Amino acid sequence: MICLLALIPATMLAVAGYAVFYLAHRSEGKLQTFGRVLGVWAFALAALLLLACLFLFAHGGRMHGMLMHGCPAQMMQDRDSQTPWGYLPPGNPPPPAAPRAEPAPATPPSKPAP
Repeated sequence: MICLLALIPATMLAVAGYAVFYLAHRSEGKLQTFGRVLGVWAFALAALLLLACLFLFAHGGRMHGMLMHGCPAQMMQDRDSQTPWGYLPPGNPPPPAAPRAEPAPATPPSKPAP
């Protein structure tokens, strides 16, 4: 369905490219060169639109299906860890432990020196 909808703007860009080529052919000088460049640009955008449509169709709507498949960070994910993927990057020390809420035990009074 998305490919059929993408044909409408691609067709409009192709028709605009042909119109610009026709007008550039009838003009002279720098305007003719600008018209050629603009026509090529319109055809390139139409082609890119169709290629993007085919790419989306080939992937079945999954945008990141191939990019994250088999990624070690995703495979090692631990839900109980504080780090996003369950491990720390190399070179970074682990975070300091949280202080305990228990008070330190009282020390017995020392004996007076003789």
